[in-house]
Order: sequence, then C-alpha cells, then structure tokens
Amino acid sequence: MKTLNHFLIASALTAALLGAAPASAQVTKYETSAKARILDGAEVKAGTDLFFLSGQVASPIDPKKTFADVKSFDDMGDTRTQTISVLSKIKTLLESKGYTMADLVKLTLFIAPDPKTGKLDFDGANAGFLQFFRTADNPSTVARSAFQVAALAGPYFLIEIEGIAAKKK
Repeated sequence: MKTLNHFLIASALTAALLGAAPASAQVTKYETSAKARILDGAEVKAGTDLFFLSGQVASPIDPKKTFADVKSFDDMGDTRTQTISVLSKIKTLLESKGYTMADLVKLTLFIAPDPKTGKLDFDGANAGFLQFFRTADNPSTVARSAFQVAALAGPYFLIEIEGIAAKKK
C-alpha cells in the first residue's frame, strides 16, 4: 500500500507539473540591427498561440472586379502594388483572429518575374513591405525568406506571401 501511495503522489505531482502552462509564454524577436528590414530570427516559447497563414495573393486593383474579370497585369498592378494588397489582406485576416501585424514572426515571399522587365522586382516587394513594418503603427518586423518562382497560381500574380503569427495566450 505504501508503494501505491508513493506512486499516486508522484503521478499527481508529475501531472501537475507537466500540465501547468508557462505563466509567461513569450515571443522573442532577434535582430542584429534595429535598422534592418528583417529579423535574424524569432523564438516562440511553449504555451504561445500560433496562427499559420496560407499563401495570400493580391486582389484586383479595382475592388469591383473579380478574378474572372482580370485580363492583364494592369488589372493587378506591379510587384509593389500587389505586395501592399497581399499584406493588407494578411492584416485583415490577422485582425479577424485577434492578432496584429506585430504578432507576425515569419513571412515567406514567393515572387514571380515582372513581365515588363523579365526580372524579379525585389525592390518593389521591399517598398510594399516597408509600408507595414518599421512604421509608427508597427515598429516591429519579421523573420523573412524570399524566393523567386517561375510563376504563381494565376497568370497575373507577381507575389504570394504566407506567414506565421504568434502571441502570448
């Protein structure tokens, strides 16, 4: 009986310790330079809420148009314009789930070449990016990767962005 009591007490203590969520779940963003566009990385501790965002693409410039109405890149805009559209969609999606742009810890950008130049417009993507990060509203930034791709799902998309947001519970 004594062994059973020791086992039950040890089991209860172990369960209590394992079941306790950290009281101060946190996200730590690491940056070498406060002037850098992106972070070196981000650490997300256990007990933190995570939100994984699927890849988002731009909407037509004219809000009255549907994707079926899009007939050219002029309907969608250049890389900068599309980046702003995508990040606006991400901001709205985050806010609908109780997150902010400052909660983003990782973004992955897939960028197709601009048909006007045949080259990746990384400067355009960065110009759009800087309208959402390192601003008065959001002095933070994110860890980020960018990939040049041959094409995206639709014929007039120049950028797709997916992300991960994290916040304290």
